[in-house]
Amino acid sequence: MSEIEPTASGKSRKLSAGVMIAYGAGDIAQSIKNQGFNVLLLFFYQQLVGLPGTLTGLALAIALAFDAVTDPIAGGLSDRLKGRWGRRHPLIAMAAIPLAITFYLLFSPPENMSDTMGFLWLTTFAILVRGSMTFYHIPHLALGAEMAHDYHQRSTLFAFNAFIGTVFGALTSVVIYRVFFPTTPEFSPGLLNPAGYSSFALVGGAAMIIALLICVLGTFREIPHLREPEVTTRFSFMNLLGDMVEVFRDRNFVVVFAGSILVALIAAIEGVGQPFMGVHFWGLTTEQLSYGAIVALLAFALGFSIVPVVTRRFDKKPVLIGFGLVAVLVVNLPICLRLLDFAWFPENGSPWILTIYLAVIFVGATTLPVLGATYNSMYADLADAHELRTHRRREGAIYSTRAFANKATGALGLFIGGIILDVVAFPENASYGSVPDEIIWNLGFFVGPATSIFTLMGVAIFVLYRMDQAKHREIVSELIARRASLQKD
Repeated sequence: MSEIEPTASGKSRKLSAGVMIAYGAGDIAQSIKNQGFNVLLLFFYQQLVGLPGTLTGLALAIALAFDAVTDPIAGGLSDRLKGRWGRRHPLIAMAAIPLAITFYLLFSPPENMSDTMGFLWLTTFAILVRGSMTFYHIPHLALGAEMAHDYHQRSTLFAFNAFIGTVFGALTSVVIYRVFFPTTPEFSPGLLNPAGYSSFALVGGAAMIIALLICVLGTFREIPHLREPEVTTRFSFMNLLGDMVEVFRDRNFVVVFAGSILVALIAAIEGVGQPFMGVHFWGLTTEQLSYGAIVALLAFALGFSIVPVVTRRFDKKPVLIGFGLVAVLVVNLPICLRLLDFAWFPENGSPWILTIYLAVIFVGATTLPVLGATYNSMYADLADAHELRTHRRREGAIYSTRAFANKATGALGLFIGGIILDVVAFPENASYGSVPDEIIWNLGFFVGPATSIFTLMGVAIFVLYRMDQAKHREIVSELIARRASLQKD
């Protein structure tokens, strides 16, 4: 049975579907940015701008490392804000326009730049995009933890968030491949067309502004029902550092933190090679790649529908581990079969390749809403444990510390990924069929089994997590009793 924990006012409150949808709309901005960075950015600068892979990876790593530093600032600031507009909403609203402008400029560099100028342009605007995103994303996550008080409703809220974000991420992918970068006689793959990048960034930036406005306006009425920030320390670097140190006193947080570090590091390394895999490793056109996004939409709907069932029947830890293992193993299976050169495995050009590619996407994408909802919900539960132990509510510090670790290790992963492109000597402006087989094999090896073993290690660490529904119920009961006692005093 799911109980709805009382708010600070002592009244039970359940979030409406409209509020949860509006909250999830905020993740559209994150999804558009991720598609731009994960699918297009490194490909654009390495293949079209002509920036060497090592410099491209270094620029993105520097931006990500800088972003990791701003995460605690955004989290600490949003934890300490006071005013009629709440702690989180002002930061989300103010991030919208800077995010859109810098995103457009990132994909619109001057022509004929030297390697030094290209490196500086990429580094500067990648930092600005990520910095703008941070001052929306961290308060957005913290807002979700504040709004949902119930153990299961948190999973539902973050499932809405994950579902909407992943659906629009898939739609963005379809638009990228079919609208901005279709295959033509002049450009094969279509991603070699330089005109599509600034156009995509302009449309994507406008969509980001709209998404954040929907989030702010749609959740605005929840501000009176959020907890008022307690009397707390002033905003300073040392106090932010103290907040981060304090969250590490929780063993469960350390476990989730350590597992996520490995997953983030390997995901960043593998992400560098993904745009090259579909075209060169599997021999698919951009139009065929867009089918993957359409299939993913169906998978997201399935994943979203099973979140309440799965999270109520099983606790969060086994859900995270089980679905994580499925995601990693299914994605790697066809890559390993191709690398091992089994005679029965279809060659590129066979219709079975597209079928296998889409089947893998369907299974992997089904796991994403479940994993996203479970992972973010666990951090919200840890915020309750933190309050019980410290008497302070620090959602911003907890989510920013998590993001700090993920992005710092992600920065290292991007740098390593850029080096890998240079080590395997992947050529610039490479059309399909022009890359030697040895280079393609090496690319598949690094993107697939060589790195995924570490992802499996990260998933295995979650076995040590000790927070379950019964433990969380005890924590909430103690918090309710404490708040009632304080109100009497």
